[in-house]
Amino acid sequence: MEVAQPKTSVPSAPQGRARRRYRNATTAYLFILPGMALFVAWTLYPLLYSFVMSFAEWNLIKPSRFVGLENYRRALSDPVFWLALRNTLSYTLITVPGQMILGLGLALLLDQPLRGRAFFRTMYYIPVVTSWVVVSLIFTYLYNGQAGLINWLLRDALHLIDANINWLGEPLTANIAIATLGIWKGIGWTMVIFLAGLQSIPQEVYEAAAIDGASSWQRLRSITLPLIRQTTLFILVLLTIGGFQVFISVYVMTGGKPLHRTDVLLTYMYSNAFEFLDLGYGSALSYLFALMVFALSMAQIRLLRRPVDY
Repeated sequence: MEVAQPKTSVPSAPQGRARRRYRNATTAYLFILPGMALFVAWTLYPLLYSFVMSFAEWNLIKPSRFVGLENYRRALSDPVFWLALRNTLSYTLITVPGQMILGLGLALLLDQPLRGRAFFRTMYYIPVVTSWVVVSLIFTYLYNGQAGLINWLLRDALHLIDANINWLGEPLTANIAIATLGIWKGIGWTMVIFLAGLQSIPQEVYEAAAIDGASSWQRLRSITLPLIRQTTLFILVLLTIGGFQVFISVYVMTGGKPLHRTDVLLTYMYSNAFEFLDLGYGSALSYLFALMVFALSMAQIRLLRRPVDY
């Protein structure tokens, strides 16, 4: 007499693949979960909470109350906000071309077969990895109106001026000093990115141009610059965002003085939020700032994005 064997269900091939994908996805999500939790707790939640605060009169002295768009209307009618925006734009318009032109020049020089290229690349890159606070303090000493090194060179060593210049006490000279620091500190980074773009250009293109009798300037204008257009766009966008984010150098060197004449958007936002404890207005300023940076970056990408043809 035959005994009936119990039937076991064997999963089909599609079901087996689906289970394997589910197990693999579960493992991946478990590894991602701690990082996502930190991102939500320390980045996403503060961003959303500050967005809510921007619609309220929010400070640590009295209870908060909803005011709608009043903080944004206040910002748009605030003359100091427009002054800070003008200073930020001036800083960006000075430092971005300065860093790009000098960085490209250094990259072109260091792309040649020179002795000690690694040494020079390292020396030019050192300011990039140096602390902003440290270099800001150094430049504060250099531009000191009483015992600064620049005044000593101009007055005592070169005899070009009769009296010391109060570099950080006057708006024009203070903004020049801050912009000089921004250019000096960013040249090394720009140089490295341009070097990467230059080394991606095929040498055969330069050889063909040389055979056709093209000069160095013609090769630069007709080959090098067009073929590093994407690199230039990348540098332009990031430097523009960095120019709008200037904070430490202004805060350390001048603190926005005198009379907010050297304030930029971030220092003005910081002073409102953490010195005057007007957190609602500071949050509104931060979102206006983020909107301007986003719009400017998208405009740069749309205007300058063009295909590269060899």
